[in-house]
Amino acid sequence: MKLLIIYRPNSEHGRTIEEFIREYQSRHQVEHLEILNIDTREGIATATLYDVVQYPAILVLRTDGYVQKIWQGAQLPLMDEVASYTNV
Repeated sequence: MKLLIIYRPNSEHGRTIEEFIREYQSRHQVEHLEILNIDTREGIATATLYDVVQYPAILVLRTDGYVQKIWQGAQLPLMDEVASYTNV
């Protein structure tokens, strides 16, 4: 499983997401974590590919690219909930 986070670093939710990432990495074993800035070409392409319309977005992807779970918007999921999908 791969954890993908798409967000805008210099925004009202930037600091919250960065704290979430640091805390998540300290609590859970993170093997495959990718963080994308929505303002980059790769960020826009990835958001379009997975139909992300709200930011920040946290996606759990299977190895074949299928979206296992997605959270979008300012309401962040619990870290244990995210971990339960990534450890499947």
